[in-house]
Amino acid sequence: MKRVVYKVLPWVIPVLFLIGWQLTATFGVVSTQLVPTPETVVKSFYKLLISGQLLYHLEGSLGRAFVGLLIGGSIGFLLGISNGLSKMSFAFTDTSLQMIRNVPNLALVPLVIIWFGIDEAAKIFLVAIGVMFPLYINTLHGIRNIDPGYIEMGRMYGLKGWKLFKEILLPGALPSIFVGLRYALGVMWMTLIVAETIATTRGVGYLATTAQQFMQTDIIIITIILYALFGKLADLLARFGERKALRWHKAY
Repeated sequence: MKRVVYKVLPWVIPVLFLIGWQLTATFGVVSTQLVPTPETVVKSFYKLLISGQLLYHLEGSLGRAFVGLLIGGSIGFLLGISNGLSKMSFAFTDTSLQMIRNVPNLALVPLVIIWFGIDEAAKIFLVAIGVMFPLYINTLHGIRNIDPGYIEMGRMYGLKGWKLFKEILLPGALPSIFVGLRYALGVMWMTLIVAETIATTRGVGYLATTAQQFMQTDIIIITIILYALFGKLADLLARFGERKALRWHKAY
């Protein structure tokens, strides 16, 4: 019974929100031009799906997100490992990385356009910068906070170099790395919205911008829901990987 309750509980707020949304539109509390009914949104979603527009824009956004995550995530992970293991590397790069980390993505847009133009490279660059720092910070934190006793024990068993990293350091840092990954996935979608405001003809962000120009609130709501679903799906995949990789950990 308790298991059923915990499966149902996460859906209570979304269902109540949908009911409140429908009642608000039905009783005219807010104009349907500003807040269309759920039925209108579903019909618009179906039209976009049947016409092929939705899949076309989804492919564009997902492609940018994946490539940006792969590039930025890899750089952040490697920098976190390097600075976590080497005091020289940390002293040389961390101050610069922290300064760049605190520059808002929106502030970089004009410079990125000058550097990369308005093609895909500019959008991927913004996404990569956005996801790099959560993974860097959490990887660094994970490496730095491993219990020295475990490292000493590994050395007593003859582990050193790559074997010490593989058997002790990386597993010990994984919980923190996965936290960084989950945070990076959220930042990825937020950055993608900004990136897709740069001149483009493809992507969920472009769909939202076009809908704004024509006052199509139903399409705007669809794009918001899509980003929310993307975020939830990405988080579920990260948590699945977390459970698989950390089965040995007492917290999992």
